[in-house]
Amino acid sequence: MIRLATIIEQFEADFIRQYQQQLLPSHLKALSAMKICRTQYSPRMLMHCQSCEHQTMVPHSCGHRHCPHCQNHESQQWIERQLQKQVPADYYMMTFTLPAQLRTLAWKNQRLVYNLMFACVWETLKTFSLNDKALGGIPGAVAVLHTHSRELNFHPHTHIVMPGATMDKVSRLWSKKSGQYLFSHRALAKVFRAKLLQAFSENDLSLPEQYPDQWVVDCRHVGQGNKALVYLGRYLYRGVIQEKDIVSCQDGQVTFRYQNSKTKKYQSKTVSGVQFLWLVLQHILPVGFRRAREYGFLHHNSKKLIRLIQWLFKINPAHWVAHIRERPEMVCPCCGGVMTVVKTRIANRIFNKPEVAT
Repeated sequence: MIRLATIIEQFEADFIRQYQQQLLPSHLKALSAMKICRTQYSPRMLMHCQSCEHQTMVPHSCGHRHCPHCQNHESQQWIERQLQKQVPADYYMMTFTLPAQLRTLAWKNQRLVYNLMFACVWETLKTFSLNDKALGGIPGAVAVLHTHSRELNFHPHTHIVMPGATMDKVSRLWSKKSGQYLFSHRALAKVFRAKLLQAFSENDLSLPEQYPDQWVVDCRHVGQGNKALVYLGRYLYRGVIQEKDIVSCQDGQVTFRYQNSKTKKYQSKTVSGVQFLWLVLQHILPVGFRRAREYGFLHHNSKKLIRLIQWLFKINPAHWVAHIRERPEMVCPCCGGVMTVVKTRIANRIFNKPEVAT
């Protein structure tokens, strides 16, 4: 497997020289962190075997939320939290996409535009749920922002996983809608477009001369929702590409693979090493920006309400959580026993023979 840290080390100087006018402090911080992730240059942690008393030093992961080599545990925790909040209803997954003509505007005003996208998506879904005869109330939703296409191009869109159900705060009535159809995707796109364009105008964002009249929103039934939540969680904290998808790095070129969304077959793309780093780093989010958000009765402040609904309908979320893999334990190379962390963030300079992570 080709490490992203290896590619950064090889092409970093040329990359900074070529893209220095477009790089933000957040890009440079991510570049610096991922470059030493679990390498001989990273800080160490002391591991101790509970069985044979063996001790060893292990390189630290960088912990950056866009690093493809770590954050697996955080992704698993997020998935588990979402599965624990599942309710008795059919689930639907919707994707709200920003048109290509507005992506330059989004790139130049990332924090503002991304926040407006979240707000307008939620307002659109609330409007439709309140006006729906079967629902007639405030829904719950989990929203995740993605800024990349499968080919790693800049392509901002918001994924929503939403149960077809609402809870009336006054009457405490649980209403739900089932079947393959939730809302018209054309109607969703029309309302989302109007709300977002109005928000742009209210925030003094200059629109391009031309942009499409019809936008794209996808809405599909996803059963109990567990698979959709797991899908979103897998890519929440681990960057835009997995290192196993980096096929080769030679002669100044990097080849990576991606799955075609229509054919579901894998295709490969070859670019220069410098361009590959830009394809990855252009998706670094603004500092402190939350990629995943929860709304309505799925908000993290509604834990008691969720537990009440699950109790009334005899729903046991442990059924789905049981399928989530636990964090793998560090195994002693001498006896195979479990190793525990004794000390972390030990300066690397005190060791003569730094170890490489396995």
